[in-house]
Amino acid sequence: MKTALITGASGGLGLEFAKIFAKENYNLVLIARSEEKLKDIKKELEEKFKIEVLVISKDLSQVNSAQEIHNLLKDNEINVLINNAGFATHGRFEEIPLKNEVDELILNIVTLTLLTKLFSKEMVKKGEGKILNVSSTAAFQPGPLMAVYYASKSYVLSFSEAISEELKGTGVSVTALCPGATNTGFAKRGGVENTMLFSLGLMSPKKVAMVGYKALMSGKRVVVPGVKNNVTSFFLKHAPHALILPAVEKIQT
Repeated sequence: MKTALITGASGGLGLEFAKIFAKENYNLVLIARSEEKLKDIKKELEEKFKIEVLVISKDLSQVNSAQEIHNLLKDNEINVLINNAGFATHGRFEEIPLKNEVDELILNIVTLTLLTKLFSKEMVKKGEGKILNVSSTAAFQPGPLMAVYYASKSYVLSFSEAISEELKGTGVSVTALCPGATNTGFAKRGGVENTMLFSLGLMSPKKVAMVGYKALMSGKRVVVPGVKNNVTSFFLKHAPHALILPAVEKIQT
């Protein structure tokens, strides 16, 4: 039986990915900060799908967390890696506490990169494996009032596309999932739940995760869930920044 490792698995997209892979008869390694939530999910999925679920309570905004996870799993074969964990800071750049943005950069970029590095090396040796990195439609343009978050998601997209090309012919594929505003706990944690961005209509995490799953299984390099998000992302990639930047700032106030 194959095993999928999913970060940020205690809710939102991570939880939906866990349900999808459990239904597809994968054993799971679920990682998040909340041990109690993970234990509840473990009990539910093991009873319903007759699979094995290993939970790891870990703060992935700590720089050593990726190596610690890899060390814990040295005897486990990981066939699928879902780098879902991430969070945003919101507000004027000079006013946001430095620690918050450092944690954001470590989680969104450093830990994602290190987990990809550590597990992709083993996948290449075996000649098979799949990696999905959760980026965002934020990756397609700069984001005033969420400057670090948007930049971090641009990194995730660029990084994922680059190593996807490098890994061609190895049996290992990399997919970047770029959702727009989604109905998860992300907005509340980032302090953006009352912005215009999150009042324009949200996709369900279940639908976004399924789009991501299908793209991952088919080896697609980049996927943007939803017609509205695809149209928006196309416009954002081609419109001049002088026009885009004020509009992005406005919807995030």
